[in-house]
Amino acid sequence: MSRLSTPPYEAMTPDQQRVHDAITSGPRGSIRGPFLAWITNPDMADAGQKLGEYFRFNTSLTRDLAEIAICVTGAHYKAEFEWWAHRQFALDEGVPEEVLDAIREGREPVFETVAAKTVYQTARALNLRHRLTDEEFNSAKQILGEQGLVDVIGLCGYYALVSLTLNAYEMPTPDGSTAFR
Repeated sequence: MSRLSTPPYEAMTPDQQRVHDAITSGPRGSIRGPFLAWITNPDMADAGQKLGEYFRFNTSLTRDLAEIAICVTGAHYKAEFEWWAHRQFALDEGVPEEVLDAIREGREPVFETVAAKTVYQTARALNLRHRLTDEEFNSAKQILGEQGLVDVIGLCGYYALVSLTLNAYEMPTPDGSTAFR
């Protein structure tokens, strides 16, 4: 059961309403997930939604690669809501179901491209060891480029924040499904 106590729109402060309106009028179209908790701190919610908008919609990585990094992070934290949402986004972007099943189960997936494998390995290393070896760093930089590497690192960090928020508030999936329990 969720621990959220998000106020109804009418009971929100003007700052909360401003952030609510910015989120709902943007590409997300609604307030869900971590924003339901973050809205209690409108400055954080505003900063988080702007950073999240970059990572969800404008990163230098292709959408399928970004979703791999997000799914690796969501699976690492066993964030049910995160996995529920981004598994579908990943499928929609062409990430094979077998890859997502392997990520969820903690197995090494078989990838069709070197870039996808590199994103997975980079995200996995960051989530498990919180750092990259020189070899991992140099390989990722060569394959993904400097900006691509920075984006994978940022995706992992941002979605760690998202996952921790979702887990702390015990955010249920809309359909009640679970992937990690």
